[in-house]
Amino acid sequence: MVKKNWREFARNNVVTIMFIVVCAVCMMFSGYTPSYVMYELFGRLSRNAFIVLALIIPIVAGMGINFAITIGAMAAQIACILVLEWGLQGFGSFLAAAALTVPMAAIFGFGIGKILNKMKGQEMIGGMILGYFANGLYQLLCLFIFDNIIPINNPDLTIKGSSGIANTIDLSKAGGMGGRLEKLWQLPVSQAVLVFALVIAAGLLIGFVRSHRKDGKKLGIQLGALAVVCVLMQLPVMKGLFSMVKVPMATFGIVALLCLFNVVLMRTRLGQQFRAVGQNRTVANAAGINVDKVRIIAITISTVLAGWGQLIFVQNLGAFQTYGAADQVGLYAGAAILVGGASVVRATNTQALLGTVLFHLMFILAPAAGKNLFGDAAIGEYFRVFMCYGVIALALVMHAWSSIAPKKKRVKAGDKA
Repeated sequence: MVKKNWREFARNNVVTIMFIVVCAVCMMFSGYTPSYVMYELFGRLSRNAFIVLALIIPIVAGMGINFAITIGAMAAQIACILVLEWGLQGFGSFLAAAALTVPMAAIFGFGIGKILNKMKGQEMIGGMILGYFANGLYQLLCLFIFDNIIPINNPDLTIKGSSGIANTIDLSKAGGMGGRLEKLWQLPVSQAVLVFALVIAAGLLIGFVRSHRKDGKKLGIQLGALAVVCVLMQLPVMKGLFSMVKVPMATFGIVALLCLFNVVLMRTRLGQQFRAVGQNRTVANAAGINVDKVRIIAITISTVLAGWGQLIFVQNLGAFQTYGAADQVGLYAGAAILVGGASVVRATNTQALLGTVLFHLMFILAPAAGKNLFGDAAIGEYFRVFMCYGVIALALVMHAWSSIAPKKKRVKAGDKA
C-alpha cells in the first residue's frame, strides 16, 4: 500500500521532482555561492510570484492555463504609458497605473471570456491565439495611434525622429515609479520572517476564536512550527545564507494578500461555483449555475490580477520593452505553475509559489552551469527554454492521458460484463 502511494505521488509530481534534481545538479556546477543564489532568487520571486498566482482561478474553473494573461500585461503597460504622459510621479504614479489597469483589464477579460465560451475545451490554445491577435492591436496602438491620433507630449516616450512609442520605457528616472513598491519597506530576512510569523500567528488565533469546531492541538502545532522557523532564521548560518537579501515587505505582503484572496474566494459561493464548473460543466448547469457567466468572471479576475502582476514586474525592473515585455508572460507563468505540481485542471497557492521558486532557480543556475560544463553559457539558455516548453507539453500529454485512462477502464469493464 505504501509502495503504491509513493508510486502515485511520484507520477503526480514527476515534473516537480525532475526540476528539483535539475536545479540541484545545476547548483553543483554553477559555481555560485548560496548567498548569491538566494539574492537573485528573492529578486525574481518579488517580480514574478504575483502573476503566477493569477493563473489559479481559471484553472479551478476548468479553463486550463490562461495564456491570455498577456492581454492583462498589455493593459498594465498602456496604463504606465498614460501615467507617464500625464506627468504623475512617485508612489502615486504606481497607484494611478494600478487603478487605470483595472477597467482596461476587466473589459479585455470580459471579451476574452465571451470568446472562450464559444470554444469550450480549447481554451488554452484559444487564449494563446488571442494573445497574438491582441499583440498586433497593441503594436498598432503604440506605433500609430499614440503620437499620431492621440498626441504624446512627453519626449521620453516617443521614438526620436519619428512617431510612436519608444521601444524602451524608463520608469526609474527622477520621480518615476521604478522600484517604488520595493522602496516602501525593506528588512533583512531574519527580521522579515518574524514580521510574517506574527501576522500568520494573529490570523491563526483569530480563526481559532471564530471557529465553531475548535482544535487546540492543531493550533498548537501550527504556532510551534512558526516558532521553530523563527528560531532557525536567527541562527548565524541562516543569516549568512541570506546575508545579501533585503526582503521587499510591501511586495511580498501583496503576494500574501493574493494567496489569502484565493483561499477566501474558494470558500465563498462564487468559489464553489468555480469548482463545480471546473469539475463538470453539465452537472453544474443542471444545478442551476450559469456556467458561461462563471467562466467569464474567472477569466476577468485573472486578467485584472495579471495586469497588476505586470505592474509589479516592470516597476521592479525600472523599465520595460514596449513591444516585447508582455509576449512571454503567459508562457513563463504557465510553465512555472506546472513545475510546482499543478495541472491544467488543478492548482493551489503552494504549487504556484513552489513552481515559481524552482522555475526561476533554474533560470539563475542553468547558464552558469552550461558555461562551466560545456564552455558555453548559451547551452544553459537553450536548455532552460527547452525545459520551459517541454514542461507545458508534458503537462498537456499527462492531462490527455489521465482523461483517456478512465474511458479505457469503463470500456474494458463493459466488455467483461
